[in-house]
Amino acid sequence: LRLLPQQRYLQAEKAEVSTLERKRNILYCLITRILKVEKQLHIDNLVFRVIDACQKGESGPGLQFLSFCCHSVDVLSCVLHLLKQGYLRRQE
Repeated sequence: LRLLPQQRYLQAEKAEVSTLERKRNILYCLITRILKVEKQLHIDNLVFRVIDACQKGESGPGLQFLSFCCHSVDVLSCVLHLLKQGYLRRQE
C-alpha cells in the first residue's frame, strides 16, 4: 500500500464551506441586530438594511474587517431560515 497525498480540491471545498458558513452567521447577526433596534420592519426593508450594512462594513464590534458582498437572495434565505426556526415572527 502507498499513502497518497490529500487531494487539493477537497481542501478547497472545505475552505469554501467554512467561508459560506461564516458569511451566513454574520448575516444572522446583522438581521437580529437590526431587528433589535427596529422592532417591526417589512421584509424588503430588512433585506435592504442588511445589504447596506454589509456594504458599509457594519458587521458589529470585532467584525469591521469582514466587509463582503452579499446579495438579496443570501439575505432573504437567512431571514426565511430564521423565520422557520422561530427566531423571527411574521406579522400579518
